[in-house]
Amino acid sequence: MVAKYIHLKIMQTTPSSLYSEIVYLIQRLKPETISDERKAILQPLADYVQSKVSTNQEVRIHFICTHNSRRSHLSQVWAQTLAYYFHIKNVCCYSGGTESTALFPMVVETLQNSGFKIKKHSEGDNPIYSIKYAENEHPIIGFSKTLGDDFNPKSNFVAILTCDSAKEACPFVLGAEQRIPITFEDPKVFDGTPQQAQKYHERSLQIATELLYVFAQINSEIWPQKS
Repeated sequence: MVAKYIHLKIMQTTPSSLYSEIVYLIQRLKPETISDERKAILQPLADYVQSKVSTNQEVRIHFICTHNSRRSHLSQVWAQTLAYYFHIKNVCCYSGGTESTALFPMVVETLQNSGFKIKKHSEGDNPIYSIKYAENEHPIIGFSKTLGDDFNPKSNFVAILTCDSAKEACPFVLGAEQRIPITFEDPKVFDGTPQQAQKYHERSLQIATELLYVFAQINSEIWPQKS
């Protein structure tokens, strides 16, 4: 019943200004392929978002990985996009690391190939990018930063640990209301190989699919309680 509800919701949702390539990709994701074990890992995030939506509070989701270069950025971008897709208001997604490095170029390329409009606004060791998912929405500002950077929230947020290293390094995240490990395998292991682009795309699709499963469950003003 839940799978049918999610599929119906995906196909009947019509976000006004989301780029068409992104809509096309989202509507072809397959959340029914997510294992029960993985769904159990994702459910606490869905419950957190629902609790905020049900009480008309802002939803702040902070994705954390060691270097804030790959998985945390993919998660931030897809979560913000899918919240918009399902018309879930007052959602703001962030990313950070235990140290800052740079947004890895293959992540930028992967998102561009999925339909996001990306511009580089600075050069240097840690470039700043604007990442747009919809014509009439503010872009996501992408660059590598630490947990405590001024771009990131200081309180009233959920911390999502996207890698095992961050999970171990951050047993406590200052200001977080909840800490939820949702880890993904690092596509970095394929850097410099012929499979690099394919593996980054696969990881991006996995993250998109699992976050689609999370946000498709949320009951809001537009989408009432599932039966």
